[in-house]
Amino acid sequence: MKSKILLLMLCCTMVISAKAQENKLTIEFDRIINEELSLNGAGATVLVSRQGEIIYNKAFGLANVELDVPMETDHVFRIGSITKQFTAIAILQLMEQGKLSLQDEITRFIPDYPLQGAKITIENLLTHTSGIRDYTSMKDTLQRGKLDFKPEAMIDYFKNQPMRFAPGTRYEYSNSNYFLLGYIIEMITGETYPQYLVNHIFRPLGMNNSNYGSDTMLIRNRAAGYTLGDKGIRNASTLSMTQPYAAGSILSTTEDLFKWNQAVQSYQLVSKETLEKAITRYKLVNGKEINYGYGFRQGYIQENPSIWHGGRINGFITLAMYLPADEVYVVVLSNCDCNTLDQVTAKLAALAIGKPYNYKEIEVANSILQSYAGVYENEDGDPFVISIDNGKLYAQRGRNPKELVKAKEENKFFFEDPMIMMEFGVTQDENKNYLIIRSRNGNEMWYKTDKMALADVEVKVDDETLELYTGEYEMTPQFSFTITKEDEQLFLQATGQDKLEMFAEEENKFFLKVNDARFEFVKESGKVTKVLMRQGGKTAEAIKIK
Repeated sequence: MKSKILLLMLCCTMVISAKAQENKLTIEFDRIINEELSLNGAGATVLVSRQGEIIYNKAFGLANVELDVPMETDHVFRIGSITKQFTAIAILQLMEQGKLSLQDEITRFIPDYPLQGAKITIENLLTHTSGIRDYTSMKDTLQRGKLDFKPEAMIDYFKNQPMRFAPGTRYEYSNSNYFLLGYIIEMITGETYPQYLVNHIFRPLGMNNSNYGSDTMLIRNRAAGYTLGDKGIRNASTLSMTQPYAAGSILSTTEDLFKWNQAVQSYQLVSKETLEKAITRYKLVNGKEINYGYGFRQGYIQENPSIWHGGRINGFITLAMYLPADEVYVVVLSNCDCNTLDQVTAKLAALAIGKPYNYKEIEVANSILQSYAGVYENEDGDPFVISIDNGKLYAQRGRNPKELVKAKEENKFFFEDPMIMMEFGVTQDENKNYLIIRSRNGNEMWYKTDKMALADVEVKVDDETLELYTGEYEMTPQFSFTITKEDEQLFLQATGQDKLEMFAEEENKFFLKVNDARFEFVKESGKVTKVLMRQGGKTAEAIKIK
């Protein structure tokens, strides 16, 4: 009898302890959301699961501000570009059925698509490496937002735009890629894209609160969408869901997305082998990896691999992240597109795996710090400077201001943003010193050079050549800049910003001294047609329009 009583007491103690831990975790989740998520009068729903069990599921704020309707966990949101995961899985299902190959040229299914001398494959579309211009970046995007388009008409709208680059040579996110994939699904199956979702994904998985977007269809528990104006939030502008289509038109809930992730990760929709390809970083033709697979982004949370995708669409912003090693899934859906969800999602995920972003700084010997000092370069030749001042380590990307970094381990340091880490090491094969910048978006590798300072290397460029670079350049319809020449010197000025002096390091390569931006002018047939801008480890292309 005494043994039974002791066993019962032990079980009760374990239950109480587990409940206390669960309550503590809930309190910490609440704190992160309240600190990081700016609702601006609108609302959000948040779900966290671990090892297939939902451990947190809450709603915040309002689903409808005008009617003062509180948000509930079953409210339905536009999920924007998370839709791309569904489109990718649908394509992979058809691949497994032998109805397409990822190496098929898109003209197998869209015969009249103008390839402009290039070979564009299904895989190029899945990985955003096709070079096809994003139709949402075209100048009249806002004006045509209310218009309904049949898929063929939308494809006609963007298909004759000049290619941005040769397929497979670069990564550039383009909604046009996934629009085309949706149309290819229709060409193969004879079903509309919405029908395919219902018949092959929503209904089989019991995703009863998920739909293809429609402003006319009655959708139970639909949350209203908002945006931020000069006087606070306002109703989001109208957007026909025929336009985002297979790139961003799905409506869903946190619990339905949990069902989706469970099905994907348990190989209910595609095989393990196929899924591994989808969540693996794609390699460009030069062998460089990008942080994107087939509809899935790759990153890290506290050095643990993450698979994720976000979405931003009129009135809504969303993010869903999965950490496979810990089987943790986090979904945050907001009905105001004024939010950013990267930090809140990352912090929730880190807490769920027991590695919250709250480090204790340790002291590191000055001799060890000195061994890290120097100039590092990545594969593009971009500089990263490590320096020591009063026994403290400072990091400087290019010519950006120096940032103090603090040690959590002897060779691991964190920035003011604790989700960015820096790790020093030595390669085993070549005995080369390196540093890795780890962030939720991926890793960047930099190798130490024999330079001890970042030199302002300036070269003289003749006046006639400088004149070729002047003009207006467009990165997107929403962002352009002008390059002018004054007294044999180039200046860059973006709309509404200060004029910045540019300095030449080569005849066609220039840099700024106020940050780490570098510019490379590209000539075609003797004329400057575009400029490549590298900043923060990313490359963007601006087309010369004047």
